Amino acid sequence: MKQAGSSVSTLEWLECSRCHAAADSGQLQSLCPCGGVLLARYRLDEASRSLTRESLQGRAPDLWRYAEVLPGFEEVVSLGEGMTPLHPARFLGQALGLKELYIKDESLNPTGSFKARGMSTALTMARKLGVKRVALPSAGNAGGAAAAYGALAGLAVDVFLPMDTPEPFRFEAEAYGARVHMVDGDISDCGVRVREGKESEGWMDLSTLKEPYRLEGKKTMGYELAEQFGWELPEVIVYPTGGGTGLVGMWKAFEELKQLGLVKGEHRPRMVSVQAAGCALIVRAFEAGETRAGSWENPVTYARGLRVPKAIGDSLMLQTLRESQGAALAVTDDEMARAQLEMARGEGIFACPEGGATLAALRRLVDEGEVGPEERIVLFNTGTGLKYPDIPAPRV
Repeated sequence: MKQAGSSVSTLEWLECSRCHAAADSGQLQSLCPCGGVLLARYRLDEASRSLTRESLQGRAPDLWRYAEVLPGFEEVVSLGEGMTPLHPARFLGQALGLKELYIKDESLNPTGSFKARGMSTALTMARKLGVKRVALPSAGNAGGAAAAYGALAGLAVDVFLPMDTPEPFRFEAEAYGARVHMVDGDISDCGVRVREGKESEGWMDLSTLKEPYRLEGKKTMGYELAEQFGWELPEVIVYPTGGGTGLVGMWKAFEELKQLGLVKGEHRPRMVSVQAAGCALIVRAFEAGETRAGSWENPVTYARGLRVPKAIGDSLMLQTLRESQGAALAVTDDEMARAQLEMARGEGIFACPEGGATLAALRRLVDEGEVGPEERIVLFNTGTGLKYPDIPAPRV
């Protein structure tokens, strides 16, 4: 853990995304009684006085550089997460006829994925609010990150993984001291086990969007993009979407950046959600004009982070895609695997399957004329491919 420095959080309250009721940020919270997701709200006028382009030049290169708009306090639970590289993908860009293509490489976070961001902020607040034990369902990366940050915070962590989760994820969580439970089923079945044990075991449910603060860590990806591009936002962001926290978080960040006066102009990116063809509930709902996504029966994909058959934040994701005039695409496992190799051989980044999915989707967007050659486009690689020993052999 480290001291938060001279910057002070301006967290004021929590607001329900559905009914807009207020909730106390000084108390342990889950979903709103109406079932809506709680979103952190800040005193942005106050934050803007110290969170400036000039002040950021002297701050540490991690996500806590944005402390005014994070739920921090005197001591934060941090392993140096954030400020990941924004890689100019010149080889792939040239091959696709794009002049400004970038890869935001989240695999260089602690524990090898973007999940480190959300676990840093969530466990900072859990510790502050007196939590002693947390539990969560995970496809792999979230469990490893929760175990690492839980170890640093001195909290007990229970991780529930589907039985077919690749072994590296289980080894990682156990190495950090988490108690790992293997569940016969998918991540939704793991979530049932967490809910069933909440009262008897006394743990806090750390599931995606069932507490307000994992989202706040993920939103810093949007702050970093703005800063790394000289306070101009890209035209298009292509993002792999399972639970959708990163997609929703970045959209929240772009609105905050506007209110803080940090970004230039009124423009915000078109957000593109990428899912696996074997679990494409958001794509299906988006194309049908629905506001909720329902569930997906018998989800099948080797991209574990995209095998989420029911998403609590479905309405927020769909709202983000429509407000941004974005899109939702599904790609096959074969397309993902082939794109992983293309990214590795073309740009030196061994992406996770979810990262490969973004390149596969971009290729389709280019073929269909949905992105222009002059547009600034960002692909997100959300984790390292090294934890996936079962990558299918692609047809290359």
